[in-house]
Amino acid sequence: MAAGDGEGVAGAAGVRTVRVLLADDQPMLRAGLRMALAAGGLAVVGEAGDGAEAVELARRLLPDVVVMDLRLPRLDGLTVTRRIAGSGLPVRVLILTTDDADETVLGAVAAGASGYLCKDVPGDELVAAIRTVASGGAVVAPLILDRLLIRLAETLPAAETTAAAPALDTLTEREREVLVHVAKGHSNAEIARALLVSETTVKTHVGHLLTKLRLRDRVQAVVLAYETGLVRPGG
Repeated sequence: MAAGDGEGVAGAAGVRTVRVLLADDQPMLRAGLRMALAAGGLAVVGEAGDGAEAVELARRLLPDVVVMDLRLPRLDGLTVTRRIAGSGLPVRVLILTTDDADETVLGAVAAGASGYLCKDVPGDELVAAIRTVASGGAVVAPLILDRLLIRLAETLPAAETTAAAPALDTLTEREREVLVHVAKGHSNAEIARALLVSETTVKTHVGHLLTKLRLRDRVQAVVLAYETGLVRPGG
């Protein structure tokens, strides 16, 4: 995410540079993140040491993605996420923290976070996750997602009794197929290869199904797919 105006900066290949705001109360950690993201071709346009500053900078700088710890002074990460998500600004939030408790992850997703990773994530995976979130996707660390889905499946009623199931009737057969792939954590590129279509076509299908199901992002799509029984853990 390049420094500059809210539209970002085009790189040599004509691809818009992703602009990132870092929010963490540890200066040394922010410095390490800044170096890792720069090495991955992202631009850090600002840094916040507390939650209140993160909200102010998000509004002023309009980064593509805020990479944020949950444990922040003044305002905690969940409150910051909720304020940014509810602001209507074109700013998305990726949580980067040491807290992977199920309730915390679910709280972050409910607050509007589009990504949730632990701080031990390799630098290249973090860069890839930020790019995914910036492009409108959602990312949750695989081990965390697997654990949450197993927990979700244990509490779900039978698919035929689930109130959300009729919502799937609005989808075309191909959109349901794409939703299954999304629920299994497949990227647009992986879905395109599996269905023998272009990534642009996959993005179109994802956009349509999110609109029809009135969902904010892919994380909510994953939850709905499991709630309706369209996909089951291990299926």
